[in-house]
Amino acid sequence: MDVLILAGGLSHERDVSVRSGRRVKDALESVGVKATLHDVDTDVIPALRALPAGGVVWPLLHGASGEDGSLQALLELMEVPFVGTASHEARVAWGKPVAKSVLSLAGVATPGYVTFPQSLFREVGAEQVLDAIAARFSFPVAVKPAQGGSALGVSIVTQRESLAQAMVQCFAYGDVALIEEAVSGTEVAVSVVGTGDEARVLPAVEIDCTGPYDYDARYNPGRVEYFCPARLDEATADAVEQTALAVHRGLGLRDLSRIDMIVDAQGVPQVLDINIAPGMTETSLFPQAVEATGAELGTLYREVCTMAAARA
Repeated sequence: MDVLILAGGLSHERDVSVRSGRRVKDALESVGVKATLHDVDTDVIPALRALPAGGVVWPLLHGASGEDGSLQALLELMEVPFVGTASHEARVAWGKPVAKSVLSLAGVATPGYVTFPQSLFREVGAEQVLDAIAARFSFPVAVKPAQGGSALGVSIVTQRESLAQAMVQCFAYGDVALIEEAVSGTEVAVSVVGTGDEARVLPAVEIDCTGPYDYDARYNPGRVEYFCPARLDEATADAVEQTALAVHRGLGLRDLSRIDMIVDAQGVPQVLDINIAPGMTETSLFPQAVEATGAELGTLYREVCTMAAARA
């Protein structure tokens, strides 16, 4: 099997994507799979056309174009088999407000939220919108771009006076802001492998972070201690597992995903984010979950590629 790994791109998460791509390439080669790393540039379509019969593409772009369904749509257009979620479902998972709405309708718990485009602040007056937010939500609240990952543009706001600055930071990464209740509890990331009824959950990774679990904490060792499996009682661990499966299956995700949650004080898993192209760096959560099962990374990555090849 030939695997063409697409990494890099032009999003804010380019560097993380490149690191993920290199790690997956090394893991696949360790189990005898021929893997090639390619940036997403003007040479990528010729590279896709040159993919040998039986080969697959693994899109490992993080952020826009890699997770918003765009690249997946191109691969579908060219009839190239690829690892991961199809374009339509990727678009739903990529938009946090849309995904939260779908999950809420399905009975999956997610923190209360409101979403506003930057244009609304200009049209009706920023301070009045911020006053309305402060009147509706109890602090702290999380302010984050409605699309994106790696905690870029995310702020935890503890008082009304800090909302404006949080919005400025958020809008630097996107035109729509999502403001949601900042639920306190145990933060866990749950990775899922497979599709539909065949999907299975990997051990949950608990994140114990000094300060906010931001970009620096995620990709530079030292501020975070991870526990895998997470330190949860049996009933809570089962609830977390069932929630991850409900999200993966309910949104129609394929092959692999990572569902980020906070287990609140009542033991209810509250879904924060859905990742269809989870990070694969040396500090990323998906590889930690794989290693906790005792499996080799390369073996599981080869399995994921085989799933994609079987759809060709």
